[in-house]
Amino acid sequence: MPPLRAVLITMAVVALGTTPAHATAAPSITVERGRTQPVFSYTDAVREHVYVESGVDSDSDGRPDRVRVDIIRPRESGPGLRVPVIVDESPYYDNSGRGNEAERKVYDSAGNAVKFPLFYDNYFVPRGYAVLNVDMIGTTKSDGCPDGGGRADVLGGKAVVDWLNGRAAAYRADGTPAVADWTTGKTAMIGKSYDGTLANAVAATGVEGLETIVPISAISSWYRYQRSNGVIYNYDYMSWLAKYVDTDPAAKCAAVRAGMDAEDGDDTGDYNAFWAGRDYLTGPLANASRVRAAVFAVHTVNDLNVKPDNFSTWWRALADGNVPRKIWVGQYQHVDPFDFEGRRDLWVDTLHRWFDRWLLGVENDVMREPRADVQTAPDHWITQRDWPAPFTPKIPLHPSADGSLGLAPAGRGGTAAFTDVRQSEEAMVADVGTAGPGRVAFTTGALPLDLRLSGTPVVDLRVALDRPTSNLTALLVDFGADTRVDWRRGQGISTTAEESCHGESTASDDACYRKVVTNLATRPLEIVSRGWIDVRNRESLSEPAPLPPGTYDRVRWETLPQDYVFKKGHRLALVIAGTDSTYSDEAATGANVTLDLAGSTVLLPLAGGALGSGDLPRDKSGWHGPRRLNLPVPENRFF
Repeated sequence: MPPLRAVLITMAVVALGTTPAHATAAPSITVERGRTQPVFSYTDAVREHVYVESGVDSDSDGRPDRVRVDIIRPRESGPGLRVPVIVDESPYYDNSGRGNEAERKVYDSAGNAVKFPLFYDNYFVPRGYAVLNVDMIGTTKSDGCPDGGGRADVLGGKAVVDWLNGRAAAYRADGTPAVADWTTGKTAMIGKSYDGTLANAVAATGVEGLETIVPISAISSWYRYQRSNGVIYNYDYMSWLAKYVDTDPAAKCAAVRAGMDAEDGDDTGDYNAFWAGRDYLTGPLANASRVRAAVFAVHTVNDLNVKPDNFSTWWRALADGNVPRKIWVGQYQHVDPFDFEGRRDLWVDTLHRWFDRWLLGVENDVMREPRADVQTAPDHWITQRDWPAPFTPKIPLHPSADGSLGLAPAGRGGTAAFTDVRQSEEAMVADVGTAGPGRVAFTTGALPLDLRLSGTPVVDLRVALDRPTSNLTALLVDFGADTRVDWRRGQGISTTAEESCHGESTASDDACYRKVVTNLATRPLEIVSRGWIDVRNRESLSEPAPLPPGTYDRVRWETLPQDYVFKKGHRLALVIAGTDSTYSDEAATGANVTLDLAGSTVLLPLAGGALGSGDLPRDKSGWHGPRRLNLPVPENRFF
């Protein structure tokens, strides 16, 4: 008699509509070793397309926008074999393309896609999944106008999930109704950048049938994507992006883009109704409290495109809602985990087990593993029970009038002053041992041991101005030569000629992709974390309060999150300056800024109790930082 456990597993698999590998029944989803097996033909798969009615009219033409959906599914799928669905909704299928090799859709003479970008179709269709490449409203072959993360963007993707679950209408090219009678309705959404943002947005509507999402380098708040506490990164960016992804004639959606420019509040940088409608944390349409899908998030701490506060705030909100979740945190720039060096096979297998678990109910070990995979050095990853590192205290470090940074608070009466001028981060961190009119800097002595920062630092200053407001920049800097991921060059990776293959291929769509290597650079310092605030927004993002000149007040804000190891013997520095020309298009205010040092501190989440063995040394050696660094300004575009 077989063991009871084996009997129960077999019964569970059969109940899910799957068949053990040894069965001789007609082709059906097959599970071995906790993973679905490639038993369906990729070559013979059904390739078709439909248009889902969205219920929104973003271009105001009097007709509901229809969303183009390209479908590839096993030939055997249908009423007798319903399969789950993996959706990648994107605005980029006919412009920048998808993935490191910028793949675009390719169509046959009947208008059906014969090349689906990325490996998802090649790998998962043979294992019993349907893969849907969805053109976001206003892009490629869908109707309407792009909405910059707003209502049309959100409801277009939601309508596809509704159609898969029998709640929305779709039509074929000839106008006949299309019914998704080949699916269980269980749906995943996956994608990087804008694609992953759409996954976040649709999940935050709470739509039924969306069982899991895999947002990669994704936005959770478009305000955070284009603002930091009132500081504007790029003017009129939302309309620029909407125009970029829309390959229709420019006049078609010109009025929509003009509306974006009129409503985005670029004159103030404040949070308003425009941004609330594009906020998936607390917004009225999409709200993290409604998420019912399991979430496998991936982000990188050096992503200065979709900055990492988009994932850290999302991650906290998911934890508050007790959402089943998993995370990978890397050190690259805006890079897909498929292109994390040395982890491609692990990524594909982990994603495979994740989809099997949440879309087919396969009892594998993916949810029993540590929740977080974290890169702490170019070639080193660790696993831990969560991110940030659990039980990490925030250690207060205090700036002092002698330029030191340490555990002891500064004495009363000490101040430091600078002027808000527009300058690059390169200028802010140069010659930190020398006083400069546009910044103040405070430095520890040589660290007696490695210190791991894991989480979100908090800058807490007591500030007086001679004008109603000023932009403030806070930089945490690691002074010490080391070889680090060079995320400034090629996003941190270089593509090689060698390929690896993941799935099955056809003449039109192969499953092979070029491998990458990590770009490395040995430099004398690293800007570890950054944070910006407009002093007017110190109390509220939506109700600014100018600071009466000559009056001290508290200005407290979070920098971008990080996970980084300061090496023994290095020096840790806090630099406070004005307007950061590297990441903001704003002009400087020219305000004179005075810090009350006794009332100022920076709180660092330092993992592992690293400070328990003694104090940080104070630097009174007169050591100066490097004279000049070549830190090119990254192109702040959203691909």
